[in-house]
Amino acid sequence: MLSIAIQHRQGDFLLDAAFDSEGGLTALFGRSGAGKTTVVNAIAGLIRLQRGRIALDGHVLTDTGSGLHVPAHRRRIGYVFQEGRLFPHLNVRQNLLYGRWFASRQLGRDHEVTRVVDLLGIDALLERRPANLSGGEKQRVAIGRALLAAPRLLIMDEPLASLDEARKSEIFPYIERLRDEIGIPIVYVSHSIPEVARLATTLVVLSAGRVAAVGPTASVMSRLDLFPLTGRAEAGAILSTTIAGRDLRFGLTMLRAGAGELRVPHVDLPLGTALRVRIRARDVMIALQRPEGLSALNILPATVAELGPNDGPIREVRLDCAGEPLLARLTARSVESLGLTPGRSVYAVIKSIAFDHHAYAGTIPVQPGADADLLGI
Repeated sequence: MLSIAIQHRQGDFLLDAAFDSEGGLTALFGRSGAGKTTVVNAIAGLIRLQRGRIALDGHVLTDTGSGLHVPAHRRRIGYVFQEGRLFPHLNVRQNLLYGRWFASRQLGRDHEVTRVVDLLGIDALLERRPANLSGGEKQRVAIGRALLAAPRLLIMDEPLASLDEARKSEIFPYIERLRDEIGIPIVYVSHSIPEVARLATTLVVLSAGRVAAVGPTASVMSRLDLFPLTGRAEAGAILSTTIAGRDLRFGLTMLRAGAGELRVPHVDLPLGTALRVRIRARDVMIALQRPEGLSALNILPATVAELGPNDGPIREVRLDCAGEPLLARLTARSVESLGLTPGRSVYAVIKSIAFDHHAYAGTIPVQPGADADLLGI
């Protein structure tokens, strides 16, 4: 459990934020200047708060009321920055061993390098210098070095911000493995909706130094009132699904969700694998009757749960699909002509081609000790 209650002023900026997280991967999301980096620097002990309390698993790290401030080097918090910040004169193995050496001095025990090397897929890189690594490889090594320092919590401050899309795709599965397998809570800073949708178990939305929303990622992302902060262009909902079958003739995979069955282009993962699927609002159409003679394969019964503000040509609609949220973006004219109101029964129509590689938000986190199925897309 991570518990945060912070009040801290820097010039004209006031950070006044409080939230709790049960573990997993907690994403701090917000625009530049929202206060994300100040929060993680406070957690890491890099700044002294004017007022606040920070506790991790019952260990109080900061309590201005009693004057307690545990120094950064005694907090056992790993920090991964936007750039790897590897030692350029050391090879990968030596960079990793630096983390192990630090842990040995601080904790009096050694840590297994092999497990971290395997977890992050960096065995082939051990003899290389940082200058000969790609951006994604550098970040994996930086994560490994942080893990070998035996942290109680891992902070990742926009670790993918400097990477192109190919390198991001390369590193996503490794961050998912960290989230699901190592049992160390992660605080992840990002201003990218696709990133937090794929990775986060808990989402904290910050705006102008305050917490605008906190909760499970799927719940927060389906809130229409947060669109001014999260952005309309990336609006969407997350469905929890399981790979239930194959249509080999047409190269399709069937996903079972609480909302119904979805047919998507082939996903090369075993039957029974749990996936979070992100469906963008722009990819959802609404019909009053179940359509026939339509090319779209995914048609889900739904109920209109909420209409977004009627303040322009576009309106968002939140649907309830057997308890699962789904978002649709329609023109205001369509909303009026269909007579959409909360409580009305409708059908959500989703094209199978909407399920490109951006739609898969990663594996659902498993309980500690369970095997994690990894998304390798």
